Amino acid sequence: MAEPEFSATGVRIERWPRSLTRAGEVRIEDGRLALLTSYGREIDSAPVKAVRAGRPWFAGPDAAVATVNGTRYRLTMESARSGGFLEALKRASGGR
Repeated sequence: MAEPEFSATGVRIERWPRSLTRAGEVRIEDGRLALLTSYGREIDSAPVKAVRAGRPWFAGPDAAVATVNGTRYRLTMESARSGGFLEALKRASGGR
């Protein structure tokens, strides 16, 4: 199995107004984005080309918002990882 293009653990994943996990994982692998619980169960996934993501103006530098299959998720991770997530998503989708 190949290494994922991006992986961050210890990610707080929220679907407004509720927290789904405080120690989840965000993974980009084989052209797909997957949001996982701390136990490895899939919350949601989609091809990276179908995912919209960005950094909201109202959140700190450690947060990103991703829309996966029409559902908005707020992802809170280390500041350095959130920027890396957005860059990895852009690279995996062909640099749109």
